[in-house]
Amino acid sequence: MTEVSKLKVGVLGGTGPQGKGLALRWAAAGIAVVLGSRAADRAESAAAELRGLAGVEHITGLDNAACAADADVVLVAVPWDGHRDLLGSLRDELAGKIVIDCVNPLGFDKQGPFALPVEEGSAAQQAEQVLPDSRVTAAFHHVSAVSLADLSITDLDMDVLVLGDDREATDVVRALADTIPGFRGVYGGRLRNAHQVEALTANLIAINRRYKAHAGLRITDI
Repeated sequence: MTEVSKLKVGVLGGTGPQGKGLALRWAAAGIAVVLGSRAADRAESAAAELRGLAGVEHITGLDNAACAADADVVLVAVPWDGHRDLLGSLRDELAGKIVIDCVNPLGFDKQGPFALPVEEGSAAQQAEQVLPDSRVTAAFHHVSAVSLADLSITDLDMDVLVLGDDREATDVVRALADTIPGFRGVYGGRLRNAHQVEALTANLIAINRRYKAHAGLRITDI
């Protein structure tokens, strides 16, 4: 598996639950992490919190542009409604880098969560269109932020589907998944197949609400 211990991972949306949770787990696994937010002071405040939780110093906070420029690999964990505009503003900073999109375009009504239509097909494909000079992948859609934040859960016991058209990039993302105890990165197909992976999150939310759980996915027979 690809060696990733020397990489610095940037997290756009690093002050939100999923971004913070993944940053915490990567930092605890020894990966250097930089959180990104619209305001650098807010990012640094979140980084200070995570440094205390993980008992490490290799977590910093910067504004989004500085985060994207500083990192080797960048996770996109921002709200769907700001996805296109943020990535478009960071096209230069993200050029040539592996970008991991974990955004789920979902809506919620009285009947529960549902997948939203995306003109480009999926959030990941929108990222690919907005960032033509980046190596866009899709992963970490089905990970519980609650479980990520709870370090008393030492083994998270789930598979992470990784999609993309760049084999080397998907191998790096799979390796980053594998650094988190209990996670296993599994290649899930080309980026054009990201829509159903993003949409499946609505089903998992419904399952977790019904059974009061934090369920993820396991792929059998591999």
